[in-house]
Parts: sequence; structure tokens; C-alpha cells
Amino acid sequence: MQLSNDTLAQLPDTVARPRYDRTALTPGIVHIGLGNFHRAHQAWYLHRLMQDGLAQDWAILGAGVRPYDSAMRDRLVAQDCLTTLIELDPAGTSAEVTGAMIGYLPIEEGNGPLIAAMADPAIRIVALTVTEGGYYLDPVTGGFDAGHPDIQHDAAHPDRPRTAFGAMIAALRLRRDAGHGPFTGQCCDNLQGNGAILRQTVVSLARLTDRELADWIDANCSFPDSMVDCIVPATGPKELALVAGIGIDDAAPVTHENFRQWVIEDNFCAGRPDWDRAGATFTSDVHAYETMKIRILNAGHQVLANAGELLSVETIADCMAHPLVSSLFRKVEREEIAPYVAPVPDMQPGDYVALIETRFSNPAIRDTTRRVAFDGSSRHTGFVLPILRDALAADGPIAGLALVEALWARMCAGLREDGTAIEANDPYWAELTEVAQAAREHPQAWLDQSHIYGDLARDPRFSQAFARWLGLIWAEGTEAALRSYTGATD
Repeated sequence: MQLSNDTLAQLPDTVARPRYDRTALTPGIVHIGLGNFHRAHQAWYLHRLMQDGLAQDWAILGAGVRPYDSAMRDRLVAQDCLTTLIELDPAGTSAEVTGAMIGYLPIEEGNGPLIAAMADPAIRIVALTVTEGGYYLDPVTGGFDAGHPDIQHDAAHPDRPRTAFGAMIAALRLRRDAGHGPFTGQCCDNLQGNGAILRQTVVSLARLTDRELADWIDANCSFPDSMVDCIVPATGPKELALVAGIGIDDAAPVTHENFRQWVIEDNFCAGRPDWDRAGATFTSDVHAYETMKIRILNAGHQVLANAGELLSVETIADCMAHPLVSSLFRKVEREEIAPYVAPVPDMQPGDYVALIETRFSNPAIRDTTRRVAFDGSSRHTGFVLPILRDALAADGPIAGLALVEALWARMCAGLREDGTAIEANDPYWAELTEVAQAAREHPQAWLDQSHIYGDLARDPRFSQAFARWLGLIWAEGTEAALRSYTGATD
């Protein structure tokens, strides 16, 4: 059955659906970056409020800023912006159709429709999921990369911006000039201090063209920090077949695990939905939650994914079922990551490691190692290397973290150990592959990528351990390195 407003009443009885009148909803949020994660996470929390008769004036308008976003827009608009969410639990599968998004803005060069929508005073929150690498950060300093070509374009053409941030600035200029007041900028990507990072990007870009506007944005807009968590695989043929088996023709279904967490700083300059009534946590200390999640879950993903890719292990759950890869994960997590994570209310780091082991081991979640390994140049710098720095400063063990970096370097050489090619999987894949191949003979070449490793390349504890592991991987293979680190025997 083709998913649409007209067919909601005809869905199978086992599928939950909106109980609210979608025609009565009015927009309050523009969300830029309508991938699977947003629809399984933030949009779901809002949908839950609407199911209880709340937040009817906070509906979502979807948006994108790149031409490739048009394909998702076409799929969603054709089904009235409804999404089928399928929860994958080893105990059983369930499905619901969510309807918190009521439109998807046209995607045009210069982003005129997006700017006009965000300039409307009815929009009180502009939220983003544009990936960790999408905020124009210098990978070593964490500062704003003012020299990026996209940023230079937006500075030269502020009325026809290329980036989401340039569009936000153009809309805020219109709002200020019309006396409509600011909106909240809400980052929902996996970055520590993500609100502060979004503020830095928006305000720094605005300063390149209009210092007075930049000061107004900095003084009036709010950018709350948040931590988001839910494992959401990419949609492929298996997921499309799964939703078809339920009896729904959905061109963009989303599968997800049976776990969600959203921790948010309560700092909204123009109001917000009561997401806490749907299970979100408002707190003044987001940092502790996000540190635990980013270091144990997100860094843990990188511990698994590169080894899995090299060994042709298809999914994260399969990695957890692989005795050597899972042993790597457990040893690195407990000995080299958890010691640098503080507890949060009701959760100790060791207990969180155990929770993540269970979640990663869910065989119903077909989360591919390829997806998790994507954009390693951002994910290793953001998730793994900060832990390595803390471990070195504390004179703690770093052998496993050095092995993780060596596995990444070996993966970027572009071939699995069975001889199959690893397709481009990073925005800088060509450069990484060239350096990875040179590092086979000269391991220091990999660490000399200063935009990734900075001064870590000159730390002898790390550089020597890295060179030893990379040499072993090339000479004897990934499994030999994993056995050496974990102490496993055949």
C-alpha cells in the first residue's frame, strides 16, 4: 500500500500511526539534513508529543542545501512526508508511521526557499544533522576554517549562500531587520559541545561580512548543547524488503534499535517543545553525558569498523560475534577508554560499556561496518584521538588505541585482506589512500598528516606503538595483530 495521508487508515492493524490531525499542524522547526537518524530520533520525540495532543505548533519543515538532497525530498514529498519506523529488537519487530514533518522545502541554488522559511517568525528552532565533518572546523585546532571554499563563497555572496550556516545568517538578517527576533540553532550531530561549535560556525561566518549582525546573533540567538543516541542503519534493499513485508510501500523507511537517548541543555531563546514528556532529558551538564557516549559508543564504533572492513565482516553485530574483533573492543574499552570517562547520574562507565556491548551485538540491526567507518578523518580526530591524548597525559596504556589507528591506516590503503577493493569512504579518500600506501614502508608518513594528528606524531610512545602495529598488520595480517594485543590463542 502506497504510504500517504489518504492511506493511513488502511495500514495493517499491527502498525501504529498518527492519531493527530496532520492538517491542523503548523511549523515551528526547520530541520536541515533529513537523513535516517533525524527521522528515527528527533522527529520521533516530537511525534510522541503530538500523539498526546501536544506540540501541535512545532511541526517540522525538512530542508537540504545540496543538490543530492533532492532525491530524499522527492521520496518524502511523494508520501506526504510520512516515515515508517521499524524497531529491530531480537525479541520481535514492530513498526509505526510518524508524521511530525509536514513539508520539505524546495532545494535551489542560493537556498532562497530555505532562507524565506527560516525568516518566518513562526520558525523558532533551526536544527541540523549534517554529519560531524560538516561544521567547517580546523581538524587540529577545532577553530573555524575560514579558508574553506564553501565559506569563502558564502562570505562573497551572503544573499545566495551555499552552506546551511550562510542560509541561517541570511534568514537572521531578515528577522533582525523586520523586528522578528532570533531563533534557536540546535545541533544534533555527534560533536562534543555541539551547540558551542554551531555558534562558532555561524557567528564566525557572519563576522566575515557583517560584524554588527554577528554581534546581534551572538547576543540574541541560543545554541544549546545536546547529546543524541540511537543506532540507525542506512536504508538499502533489505530494509525496503522489510517494510514491504509489513504491507507498506514506503520509499524511505527507517530501521532502528530499541534504544533512544536525547540529553539537551535547556537554552532556547524562542521556546521549545516539551521533549522531556517524551523521554528526553533536560540538564545543565550535557558534557558528562556526551563524553560518555562519544568516547564509549562512537569511539567504540571506530575500534570495530576498521578491523571489520579489513576482515570482510559485514556488520557491527557480526564484528561483536567475531571472537578476535570483539576481544579487541572489550579490552580497549575497559582498559584504555573507560578510565577517561566520568560517571553520569545512574550510570557508571563500566555499566555503559556493558550496555553498548549489548546494543552492538543486536543481530537484528544490520549496521554495516562501511557506514560506521565512513568519514574516518572526522571520526578518528573527534572520537578516538582525544582519548589517546588523555591516556598519554596520564601515562596510561595506549597499545590498543595505537592499534586502532594502525587498522584505520591499513584500511585506507583500499584493499581488504581477501583482495576486494574498499570503495571511497571518506571525503579525503584519495589523499588518505596515497598516504596509507606510502606508510606501508614508512609508517611515520601516516602520522605526519598534521591536520589529523598534530603533535601526536612526535610522541614516541604513540609513534613507536603505531609503527609496530602497522608493520605487523602488513606482514602477518589483521588477525595476527588482534591476537597479539588481546593475548588470544588459536
